[in-house]
Amino acid sequence: MPRSPMTRTVLAALAAGTFLSTAACGVGGGPGEAHEAAKTGKVSGEITFRTLQLKPVFTTYVQQVIDAFQRKYPEVKVKWEDVPGDGYNEKLVADAQAGALPDVVNLSTDSFQLLGDRGMLADVARLDPQIAKEYVPGAWEQFKLPGRGDSVYAYPWYVTPEILTYNTDLFREAGLDPAKPPAGVEQFFDYAEQIAARSGGRYSAFMADPKGRLPGDWQKMGIPILNGAKDAFTFDTPKAVEWVERMKSLYAKGAMPRESLLKSDDINQLYGAGKLVFGPGSPGFVKDIKQNAPQVYATTRVAGAVTGQLGHIGIYAQSLGIRKDTPHPDAAAEFAKWVTNGPNQVAFSKKATIYPSNAQGLTDPYFADRGDGTDAETLARAVGAEELKSAQLDANTPVQWTSQVGDAVVREVQKAIKGEQDAKTAVRKAQEEANKLLADAARR
Repeated sequence: MPRSPMTRTVLAALAAGTFLSTAACGVGGGPGEAHEAAKTGKVSGEITFRTLQLKPVFTTYVQQVIDAFQRKYPEVKVKWEDVPGDGYNEKLVADAQAGALPDVVNLSTDSFQLLGDRGMLADVARLDPQIAKEYVPGAWEQFKLPGRGDSVYAYPWYVTPEILTYNTDLFREAGLDPAKPPAGVEQFFDYAEQIAARSGGRYSAFMADPKGRLPGDWQKMGIPILNGAKDAFTFDTPKAVEWVERMKSLYAKGAMPRESLLKSDDINQLYGAGKLVFGPGSPGFVKDIKQNAPQVYATTRVAGAVTGQLGHIGIYAQSLGIRKDTPHPDAAAEFAKWVTNGPNQVAFSKKATIYPSNAQGLTDPYFADRGDGTDAETLARAVGAEELKSAQLDANTPVQWTSQVGDAVVREVQKAIKGEQDAKTAVRKAQEEANKLLADAARR
């Protein structure tokens, strides 16, 4: 299943995480250029805290968190800056080049990797050796880097897990049991085939959208996206060819809206109109359907995410990174821990469709309540929270899979799905194009 979009909320801006070629090019210089600050034992000084498009919706919440921190640590002054989603990645790159990163900065799993790879972020596992136990393992592990051992380069903040949403009425019409949702990618495709056969063209199973499905589906199927050195794509495998062939077959049989192959339709609108069996795998989507399509909401059921042979679910995580050479490491670290502690994360989660990465916060009764088991929004919150407690590393999009790489791969896959070339050729050409882009970026 593809990574879940955070639908129609201000939080959509927080998911702006797919880097342009800057992700592969770097921000200038090699890892470790910045001198890593050491704690002094004194929590004081003025620090800058940057968030991504939280104003005005969450202004009151964030300011209350800051005010409470400053009351606890009166020698610290927190300067909060909130920036728009547009151009956020480019601003991070420019600030890193200029040595002007904030002391505490809001990062996605992608942007943390961009800065962490270039030695711009402090190792928070070194700053706080005992802090790991405060967070759920699946979130803590998100912020490690290949080849860096147990070092972790950001404090996990809020997360959104992938779940499965589906229309039970359409499920039954297709001869499927709503109590038995698909568990793996291959089974998901099996269900889609039956839906296409029984629907008579009145509705589809899911959106084609190869750009949204890749590389997530491949990762869940155990297809190696990169080699061990992370400097070459290796997805040209029989399993990837099988995936393309299956998509081609399903597309021809009407399992997906035909227009969804080439353009991004509003999946919420299609699902809300009863034209789609499977909705986006996002808890935020459930709330959207409840507000905008109550009749379809009444037939919506929530289940655990579709996984693959690795059993991993998709987790979209936000974090707080510490500038490596911050002049106030004690204040920056204490503030990041304060923002991400259990009570503050729970309070944030009650204002937005998100979940705490903090283990204590996730045990709050708010996340365990399933109600009577019939309300999809309540159930989505409980299902997502239960997944997070034991979630493994998810199939995160590698930073090497830039927008350009994704576009190149999708172009070849689309040709195969439309029958313009065979699946084996499509995967081979997609890998060749992807590796060319990766090599070009490395030479810059």
